[in-house]
Amino acid sequence: MYKRDKKDEEESYGNPFAKVDKTSVLQEARVFNETPVNPRKCSLILTKILYLINNGQQLSTLEATDAFFNMTKLFQSKDTTLRRLVYIGIKELSKVAENVYVVTSSLTNDMNAKDDQCRPAALRALCQITDGTTFQGIERYMKQAIVDRNSAVSSAALVSSIHLARTIPDGVKRWANEAQEALNSDNVMVQSHALGLLYHIRKSDRLAVTKLVTKLIRSSLKSPYAICMLIRIAAKLIEEEGSGSDSPYFDFIESCLRNKAEMVVYEAANAIINLRCTSPRELNSAISVLQLMLSSSKPTIRFAAVRTLNKIAMNHPNAVMACNVDLENLITDSNRSIATLAITTLLKTGNETSVERLMKQIASFMSEISDEFKIVVVGATRALCAKFPRKHTVMMSFLSSMLHEEGGYDYKKSIVETIISIIEDNPDAKEAGLAHLCEFIEDCEHTTLAVKILHLLGREGTKTAQPAKYIRYIYNRLILEKSPVRAAAVSSLAKFAAHCEDLLPQILILLERSTLDTDDEVRDRATYYLNILQAKQRSVLSTYISNSLQVSIIGLEKALHGYLQSAAIDPDSALSSFDIKTVPLSTGPQFASESSEHKILNGGQKAANQGTGPTANQAMEKISATRQDLYSEQLASIPKISSLQLGPILKSSLPVELTESETEYVVQCIKHVFKDHVVLQFDCTNTLNDQILENVTVSMEVPDGFTVKAVVPAEQLAYNVPRSIYIALEIDPDLPDYSLLSANFSSVTLKYTVKDCDPNTSQILDDEGYPDEYVLEDLELAVADYMQRVSTPDFPVAWDEMGEENELDETYALSNFKTLEEAIKNLITYMGMQVCDRTDRVPDGKTAHTVYLSGIFRGEIEVLVRAKLAANMDGVTMKLSVRSPVPDVTEYIVSAIA
Repeated sequence: MYKRDKKDEEESYGNPFAKVDKTSVLQEARVFNETPVNPRKCSLILTKILYLINNGQQLSTLEATDAFFNMTKLFQSKDTTLRRLVYIGIKELSKVAENVYVVTSSLTNDMNAKDDQCRPAALRALCQITDGTTFQGIERYMKQAIVDRNSAVSSAALVSSIHLARTIPDGVKRWANEAQEALNSDNVMVQSHALGLLYHIRKSDRLAVTKLVTKLIRSSLKSPYAICMLIRIAAKLIEEEGSGSDSPYFDFIESCLRNKAEMVVYEAANAIINLRCTSPRELNSAISVLQLMLSSSKPTIRFAAVRTLNKIAMNHPNAVMACNVDLENLITDSNRSIATLAITTLLKTGNETSVERLMKQIASFMSEISDEFKIVVVGATRALCAKFPRKHTVMMSFLSSMLHEEGGYDYKKSIVETIISIIEDNPDAKEAGLAHLCEFIEDCEHTTLAVKILHLLGREGTKTAQPAKYIRYIYNRLILEKSPVRAAAVSSLAKFAAHCEDLLPQILILLERSTLDTDDEVRDRATYYLNILQAKQRSVLSTYISNSLQVSIIGLEKALHGYLQSAAIDPDSALSSFDIKTVPLSTGPQFASESSEHKILNGGQKAANQGTGPTANQAMEKISATRQDLYSEQLASIPKISSLQLGPILKSSLPVELTESETEYVVQCIKHVFKDHVVLQFDCTNTLNDQILENVTVSMEVPDGFTVKAVVPAEQLAYNVPRSIYIALEIDPDLPDYSLLSANFSSVTLKYTVKDCDPNTSQILDDEGYPDEYVLEDLELAVADYMQRVSTPDFPVAWDEMGEENELDETYALSNFKTLEEAIKNLITYMGMQVCDRTDRVPDGKTAHTVYLSGIFRGEIEVLVRAKLAANMDGVTMKLSVRSPVPDVTEYIVSAIA
């Protein structure tokens, strides 16, 4: 026997089309014109063309048309393999090529031929090139194909009909009788596809769908695929009707839990848990079925069951606890997707006594899975630690051991962020967590993570019982690490020196050494902090070390760019220094991300990055625009608004609903507050498809202290296309009393011209129209609209610096609130201020609590609030103390709450 060389074997496993070039392949396609046709050669060339198309290679219209017409010459060959490749080629090229209808007759002949292998493929290709102009020519053939005795032909016709129903719905509706006949087929796929077509034909008519489902749930469909589809349709009807478990459709779905086919049983269980009206009893019946599936011999069944139980555990963890024993058996499953989902489900449903045992089981398993699955487990551990805070020692040790194992940047980042969140949520875990992170940075390969941990040490390490023990770890970074880490270490040391006077002499020595560093960033920071620390002034330390710069990075960049541009145009303006107060404060970036667990739950598993170090993009955290930055750009693009030169936005409110969400016109208002102006942005949506509104504006009664400076109407409000209306108001600069800032805008009315239009084409039918108006809710400006959230890391120091002479106290009886948590939440919302030292969290069992708040009023006046709350039988009593450098502001805030 001939034995192939090992090298030849390895080469044979390569991709034979890896070096295929589009130009050369299209030239080779001329072979299609040769007579007689060489099937083998033509099949290879056609395969190359299909390979290029399916790998994203774009063909121009001319190239696609030439290749298409060359390919049509292959119809003269009787080779079955080549003919089926031609059908695939027609489907792919018809999306780009022109005049593809020329092959209609050839495909129609093949569709009606006796070759059962080619008929389904020819039928699918024919439907791909059919449009409204050629539809009538194939209608008779399609009706015959739907009821064809050959199940492959019938299925192909039904599936193609479903696709055609999206573009030619009225034509396909005429095939309902044939689809109904196909529904009685003995073939399971034909029956399923027939039901799909019938539903597509009738889905716009709820009564017709109801009749269809009612009839079918009484009959016995043989196809498990058709039953699964029927379950989905029935579940949709239950949701639309809001009938709940009393519906006969629900009884049908529940009866399917006892079906012989596993896919039907799973589909029924999945439908029940996804219904909003499902009660605990019905949920338990679905969970019982899923529990049996956990011991199935088929990996797909086990995966489906554990994935669904994981989903249930997010909202109903107690209901899944009955499955914990079976889930524990899956931790050692050979399929790592199943094992990971089993672990995360157990972490959500486990009780406090089982945490240690569970952690030991997981620890033995972690080394065998990829980073992506590890990240999912870390996320579940974070949730478990929040659920059982007393078990933080066990979970911290588990996370610490994971930190010292091999893994990529994303994996290590998730662990570090989890430990940080545990430290922030649980004061008892602070010292243990900081100790674990200190050990990690001794051999951390990721610059970004080292900088993050050093920043945390500077913020939290100073508040521990023995802050001196962290200095060694920080100093090691000064002598062993890269320049960004050394710079972060200098900043961290400065914070320790600012808060711990006994450590100041030693830290000054370390900082003096850093002034000789090779990197200018490190030298500059060390010199800067040395000068501040040597001054030994408490207020200076608080301003320049303890309180970090809290401005928008993008806003700062724009402000500096504008300052440099104005200096280049007008050199005299460069004499005035840059004012940091012109930069808007940061309100937090708007991130949009998908959790790794969500990806795994939906089967979207990507290969994890196994590299030891992050890429450049990973190392530098992406800076996203804040809401203020986005709104600033939006307002700057409107000439009427930008001409007022309003300056930076101080505060943009969340959208305030001025109408119900179900009304014909939906209006929201966003309040943009500037130093001396307020811009009201009314976001409007027209939900009526037979009307277009033109010249849309908002009128209202403007209270004293405000003057309308500009109005920007919406020229047109088409159906479901949001548009914005702007009203710019100037605040009276001579306002005698701050209390007038709290204003109520009454008689708010949407005014417009209504024009009737065609619901389908949106073409205006009435050119003149008629004026109309729509009354909106009143609008209010309150304290929170003028207040910017600014964190004060060392609140007691800032409070003492403000002084008692600027303090006002008042006591309030908050009878509307029964708990401290409710009262604190409403206070924070009303004041619009930043919570300091996480004082919004009330320890369990406490009936008295103190909250610290800080903010900047109208962009320049610092405000500090200390609220002492006590719960009693009559509600909550609050003693509010407010300090501010401006007595009128202090008085305004105290009176505003009253």
